[in-house]
Amino acid sequence: MTEELKYQDKPWLSNYEKDVPDNVDFEETCLPVFLDRAADEFPDNMALSFQGYSITYRELKKMVDRFAACLNDFGIKKGDSVSILLPNLIPCVVSYYAILQIGGIVVMNNPLYSDRELEHQFNDSNSKLLITLDLLGNRMIDLRPKTGIKQIIYTSIGDYLPFPKNLLFPLVAKKKKLAADVKPAEDVFKWKPLMASCTSSPPEVELSFSDTAMYQYTGGTTGVSKGVMLTHSNLSKQAQQVRAWFPSFEKGKEVMLGALPFFHVFGLTTAMNFAIYMAWGDILIPKPQPEPLLEAIGKFKPTFAPLVPTMYIGMLNDPKIESTDLTSIKGCFSGSAPLPVEIIKDFERKTGAVIVEGFGLTESCPVTHINPFAGGKRKVGSIGLPISNTECRIVDLENGTAEMPIGDIGELVIKGPQIMKGYWNKPEATAETVIDGWLRTGDIGKMDEEGYFYIVDRKKDMIISGGYNVYPRDIEEVLYENPKILEAAAIGIPHPSRGEAIKVFAVLKEDETSSKEEIIEYCKSKLATYKLPTEIEFREDLPKSNVGKILKKDLRKEEMEKGGK
Repeated sequence: MTEELKYQDKPWLSNYEKDVPDNVDFEETCLPVFLDRAADEFPDNMALSFQGYSITYRELKKMVDRFAACLNDFGIKKGDSVSILLPNLIPCVVSYYAILQIGGIVVMNNPLYSDRELEHQFNDSNSKLLITLDLLGNRMIDLRPKTGIKQIIYTSIGDYLPFPKNLLFPLVAKKKKLAADVKPAEDVFKWKPLMASCTSSPPEVELSFSDTAMYQYTGGTTGVSKGVMLTHSNLSKQAQQVRAWFPSFEKGKEVMLGALPFFHVFGLTTAMNFAIYMAWGDILIPKPQPEPLLEAIGKFKPTFAPLVPTMYIGMLNDPKIESTDLTSIKGCFSGSAPLPVEIIKDFERKTGAVIVEGFGLTESCPVTHINPFAGGKRKVGSIGLPISNTECRIVDLENGTAEMPIGDIGELVIKGPQIMKGYWNKPEATAETVIDGWLRTGDIGKMDEEGYFYIVDRKKDMIISGGYNVYPRDIEEVLYENPKILEAAAIGIPHPSRGEAIKVFAVLKEDETSSKEEIIEYCKSKLATYKLPTEIEFREDLPKSNVGKILKKDLRKEEMEKGGK
């Protein structure tokens, strides 16, 4: 049976939840029109809520129209790039939809990035205008001469707060480093006065489904970050794909936990664009630490929560989880990094919520796989099934074309309507990554006979020790089962005879102690000898990306620098 099964047979379809289609009958409608529709059909529904300050869909639409007119007054035309450098705040959502509405190209940027990283992205994208935060205002004014940015618009965390927080904020904000004075400079504008002064109407711009809507920059894990070109078609169809996967959720009737950063493609799609497509309320959380996450869930009762592993781990280890009512949540979606099996079990046991793991890449908008939410088999540890309209194969690691037998390990390649147009200004990198419409993911995976996919590891993270392929995730899964360990990462380090040995970086839970010998002894009964770590380094924390991925490249770099000394 296994020999006859082919990837093109799509064995995953038999495990789709009832009412999830093989192919979505896509409507060719761009995201700004979905916002218009939400404002028409659910005008009085809460659209965005920040710290208890809420705006309706009618108000959100008016704000987007007004800011679109502001951008037009500043000379932003169809095809011009505009950068957003903001956490999850109301102006972030308004800016994003206003830029799209007038045919601009959105460039989302991480507020935690250094000036060097931001300078690269501003210049590479040809950004003409920047929307940012007062806390970053002076830095951006100083950086502006090195870029093509003409105008800077800055908002403040205190711009939209409910009573009495709006009165208290100015008294304590600067002391708590939640606000800052921005020095006077030419073509620098405050958000609220600018919005109040703009009275013109937004221009009527015809959007094409094939037009580039965004440059979404990669994390730069393999060198300089690249601008992924996502079209209006990519963004619209991805929202429709995610909607098709969750047929039991109704439009206008749910509340999203907007904790994933919108400047990252995972949060952008699942926590912002999907919410607006569905006309759901969105609870904005600019700093998704355990305490504000638990507070928001307890107070505002979200029903849908896309999160990343560090958020689940953080909440589980916060004492307040015991006194927080989490029963409002109907569905949790986890992605961006593998969620250890023990964490899934622990979170579900403590909350009663169901977590479905998924998978995606910046280059795919990002979602390509999700476990069935209800009415289908959910396999813990699997990234799930290819979503509607998505084809997948596992191919040989060396030649990248020969299909591997079902159950064997190789590189995951993907084709679908969510796959990027290409990398901005990088035709060679595009040609290497997208071949005949198939996206080479760089992820090592496998598919079982039922069409469920598993990510074994990143191709570049694989360790070759004594001629054996060792996948760090195998070791990390074992370490996460250890009751003393909070976080763990395994990497390969040079070894004179074996090529590479295995080093583990571990963060212990509060008030726990351990030793190298104890951890290695713990692993002995659970791992093959060639997979056993030879070095253990205990740390207070591990380097992470803005969405909680442990940055093994940083750990490897540290080890290389040690070796060079």
